[in-house]
Amino acid sequence: MKKYFVLLAIVGIAAACGGNNKTEEKSATTAAPVSDLSSNPDYVKGLELIGKSDCLTCHKVREKLIGPAYKDVAAKYESTEANISMLAGKIIKGGKGVWGEVPMTPHPTVSEADAKQMIKYVLLLK
Repeated sequence: MKKYFVLLAIVGIAAACGGNNKTEEKSATTAAPVSDLSSNPDYVKGLELIGKSDCLTCHKVREKLIGPAYKDVAAKYESTEANISMLAGKIIKGGKGVWGEVPMTPHPTVSEADAKQMIKYVLLLK
């Protein structure tokens, strides 16, 4: 029985240490450049507004929490004026059914302009 544990340990160590850095170098050099959103005014203002709100109680950027991840919303909706207005309305009035049965809490104190700015930020997260 000891032989199996020793053999398993040796195989595990060999697998962990036997990696080749060429793969990592290749992926780092061939990766497409990531655009810098921090210089986009819609990104900066939307991020600021979301940071001051309670949005992050139910949403995360990359993972579903109670509501959908922002990246999933961005993937679902094209950044058009019609979609921005419709989604801003959902922030203000709330909604249910598009992403499941858990309702989105209405935010009647958020102005339409601020809600649109938040949506512009979210839609940049594709």
